[in-house]
Amino acid sequence: MDETPQEITTLVGREVYSNNGVFVGEVEDVRLDLDQEVVTGLALSQLNDELFRNRVERGQGVLIPYRWVRAVGDVILINDVVERLKQPEENEEITA
Repeated sequence: MDETPQEITTLVGREVYSNNGVFVGEVEDVRLDLDQEVVTGLALSQLNDELFRNRVERGQGVLIPYRWVRAVGDVILINDVVERLKQPEENEEITA
């Protein structure tokens, strides 16, 4: 990732996608470690219903660790870990 310092506020409002191109949510806020002066997480809202259905109540958000972030540009790309939330449900349907 680019190590050029940027304003933290530029992250707020950006759309977040998995590295597979699936929309995850929108950055509402950031979590900071003030001692180390680093971003440690992203608070997302406007979540993708397909990914978070039955896991997060409508209108609530999630906090994802910043270590999942792969790239920051016009949008934020994160690892596909979030997409894997869907897999247990799909597997249950197959084995049931």
